[in-house]
Amino acid sequence: MANYSRHEARAWAREHLVGCSSVTIPSYTADLKRLNEQGIRHDIGLTIEYGYRYTLLCAEVAITPEENAQFTAWARETAGGRMGLFFHAAFGTLQENIEAVQLAERAGADIVLLSYPPQFWPTTEQEIYDYTKAFCDATNLAVMLFPIPLWGFERVHPAGMRVEFVRKLLDDCPNIVAIKSEQGFPLVAGLCEMWRHFRDDVVISCPIEGDAIPMMSLMDLQFSGTSNTQWMGNYYPRAFELARNGRWDEAMQLFWQFAPARNANGAAAQTYAGGAGVLNRTMWKYQDWLAGFNGGPLRAPAMRVPDRLMKTLRQGLAASGVTPTSDPDSQFLVGRHPA
Repeated sequence: MANYSRHEARAWAREHLVGCSSVTIPSYTADLKRLNEQGIRHDIGLTIEYGYRYTLLCAEVAITPEENAQFTAWARETAGGRMGLFFHAAFGTLQENIEAVQLAERAGADIVLLSYPPQFWPTTEQEIYDYTKAFCDATNLAVMLFPIPLWGFERVHPAGMRVEFVRKLLDDCPNIVAIKSEQGFPLVAGLCEMWRHFRDDVVISCPIEGDAIPMMSLMDLQFSGTSNTQWMGNYYPRAFELARNGRWDEAMQLFWQFAPARNANGAAAQTYAGGAGVLNRTMWKYQDWLAGFNGGPLRAPAMRVPDRLMKTLRQGLAASGVTPTSDPDSQFLVGRHPA
């Protein structure tokens, strides 16, 4: 459990929110009725081995608040103090997110990534403010604000969350400690604007690996996350640490080495991202499985991964110097630790 108070949260984040955060998708039993403890523990252990300092315990996978707390407890027990845990506030309503975060806080989560439900359809900044403040007031955990076009807030302002609005949130919610800055994605406009205005107040995160390493020639970024970079093994934590320590040219050598994997990931994402605002978590799970993670089935509704994309992702890893699993793709939905 995080050892800071609400009013100490920003100082805690400045000191401890360092390095890279992956994303851990829970594993399930073959009948999809229960969580797969061994698969989850395997994935947490491998994430630590790859050098990640944090991971997001992904909740956009038909998981209940109670199951999410169990997921958190197993992750906390496995990681100990070696890795921080993000609670994913991605449940269906404000009240359910509050219930889930309070359970996760007791189970050992360290920090929150704040998402907004698909059914939340604000038409004013006040509505966005009210949701955000109500959530932040309901937890003692540090919160990472997450402006991104996924939420549809551009109907209120083209930036989704404009500078003046973010300032009000930071003034009124002392446990907002970081901004996952993706206004205007795929452009870097949001990152640049948040860095310019708020870098002295909170931690500014660039979660996009393809942007973060180049931008670190201009910005002193201390944290990057949350994102599914763990499928590239230990590449991203290594490159990020090199760039943070002034060895940017070496970081860029790694950056270019992993261009085939990055391009394969981008090509695969374009097949589903469209304008739907839905991430293919099955594909993320498959990508992880290529890199040694558990894999295994996900609950419906779950998207599929066509064979052609599987081949593209395998080839991208191999061309970047990483040997993907030799197991046939037919084993992906079985998983490494079936239960």
